[in-house]
Amino acid sequence: MTDWYYNNKTGQVEEGKQSLASDLDGPFASREEAARAPEIIAERARKWAEDDAKER
Repeated sequence: MTDWYYNNKTGQVEEGKQSLASDLDGPFASREEAARAPEIIAERARKWAEDDAKER
């Protein structure tokens, strides 16, 4: 099974770890999911912020 990563420095999708780990987000299950990484990460951050606000 191939892992896909989003390189947040170049904005490119990579098959497997081709770059420094500090530049990568993932792994993702598919190329398409990795390409949507910025959107997925932003949505997760919004959910975490909402959850934090509810706990207060």
